Amino acid sequence: MKALRLEGIGRLSVVEVEKPLPGPQDLLVRVEACGICGTDRHLLHGEFPSKPPVTLGHEFCGIVEAIGSEVSDIAIGARITGDPNIACGACPQCSTGRVNLCRNLRAIGIHRDGGFADYVLVPRKQAFELPRALDPVRGAFCEPLACCLHGVDMSGIRAGSSVIVLGGGVIGLLVVQLARLAGATTVILSTRQAVKRRLAEELGATATFDPSSADIVEFVTGDSGLVPGGVDVVIECAGVAETVRQATRLAKAGGTVVILGVMPQGETVEIEPFDILFRELRVLGSFINPFVHRRAADLVASGAIEIDKLISRRVTLDEAAGVIAHPPAAGEVKILVIPGGA
Repeated sequence: MKALRLEGIGRLSVVEVEKPLPGPQDLLVRVEACGICGTDRHLLHGEFPSKPPVTLGHEFCGIVEAIGSEVSDIAIGARITGDPNIACGACPQCSTGRVNLCRNLRAIGIHRDGGFADYVLVPRKQAFELPRALDPVRGAFCEPLACCLHGVDMSGIRAGSSVIVLGGGVIGLLVVQLARLAGATTVILSTRQAVKRRLAEELGATATFDPSSADIVEFVTGDSGLVPGGVDVVIECAGVAETVRQATRLAKAGGTVVILGVMPQGETVEIEPFDILFRELRVLGSFINPFVHRRAADLVASGAIEIDKLISRRVTLDEAAGVIAHPPAAGEVKILVIPGGA
């Protein structure tokens, strides 16, 4: 079968590999669609820990083609979305329910072979069924949506909350929708790209802002700003130093800042601890998707989350390496890899 492999830092190749065989508790899944994530670019450049050589791709959906000898509760032919993050279940973090902080965490598409391939092996406990009638490209959004759900859960957004989302990529646009579903009445999205600001407004943002046009802190929190004094919740989704620096300045006293965007490992940002202390801000990191993948799958299946407007294009496995090797194009939101042909 064909697979897109990370051979080492800066090296991707599409190669022929052996079709995997399922172990006793595994599913062999024919991949229908797999999303390209910013983390894949970080992996290519050595900015996120991995275990090359490895087949990339952690946002996948597909059809079960074979089941392990100990699997009895799912049928061949079922469509599934895979939670790629595999916790050991035995370390101190797992024993207290913090499975996303597992000391031995291993992820499909990062530490073990993933979904940029014709087939992927998925442990049964990591697989969640989707309706057969669901478009599989929508199913590939379950993993990023699950990560967003965890961040929104941590943020404490509730009916009447004011929220600003920093970053207009797929994560930011999913968070806009989740914030509105959680009851936020003010949802502001900040991004330089006009096409993404328009899209955010279509998806439920009550206001958008171009941070290159003026001082975002004054525009939002000033006496005549959108939310004088600051917002209840800031969710940083861009993963860049500038927006991380902005985040604490946009929150009101007693507000919450959630860092959801992924910055390169080792990069640092200056903050003012006195401001965090004096205004008693909650500054939280949100890492992956503990216990929310089923909810994400149900949201996608229900149609409550707009997916189709987030799809920029579809590519083949042969085209995917070039996409990952370059920064996203202006206005691009999500590119889906279709192993069987785009």
